[in-house]
Amino acid sequence: MTLRTPLLPAVLAAAALLSACAVPAPAPSPEFSAARRGEPTYQSAAANPFIASSRAAVDELVKGLNTEELGEAPVLVATVVNVNDLTRSAPLGRTLSELYASQLSAKGYNVKELKLRGDVYVKEGTGELLLSREIKDIARNHNAALVLVGTYSAAAKYTYVSLKLVRTDDSRIVRSHDYALPNNIDIQRLLGAPATAQR
Repeated sequence: MTLRTPLLPAVLAAAALLSACAVPAPAPSPEFSAARRGEPTYQSAAANPFIASSRAAVDELVKGLNTEELGEAPVLVATVVNVNDLTRSAPLGRTLSELYASQLSAKGYNVKELKLRGDVYVKEGTGELLLSREIKDIARNHNAALVLVGTYSAAAKYTYVSLKLVRTDDSRIVRSHDYALPNNIDIQRLLGAPATAQR
């Protein structure tokens, strides 16, 4: 019994040394904590496909466009409207228009956004959609040759978006592009519809 007693101070000293060297684990980052809770993070927001698809749509729309003919003339961007009621839009249409304008500007175009109180389109007796007189007047005041207009149509699983670059003097379509958005919770909220679970 007396032979083991000298070992006790050494054991206690080793235990104290180990506890002093122990480093507390770092607290998880807010991003990591949010991801574990299933919440959106800054990383997921930066990779949001909604923004990427809007930018890609503009890239396709202006592909092959003769920018030399356009010169410094501005491109007008109108609010994307509901194809079933051309006098109405939703947060989705206004958000898309903002994203389109940003991408056009990033590509070097002289962009003017339209905040219209009236209609973007007028419908002729044949059913053809033409630019409204208000847009033509604004285009004339800005010396704009083209206007980006668009419609959206919400279906069961997808919302279909149709974009057109239209010549302001004669309403001729010079470029067009169509694409679809999945009706996930974000798109449903932007459409103003109650969000439902995705199957």
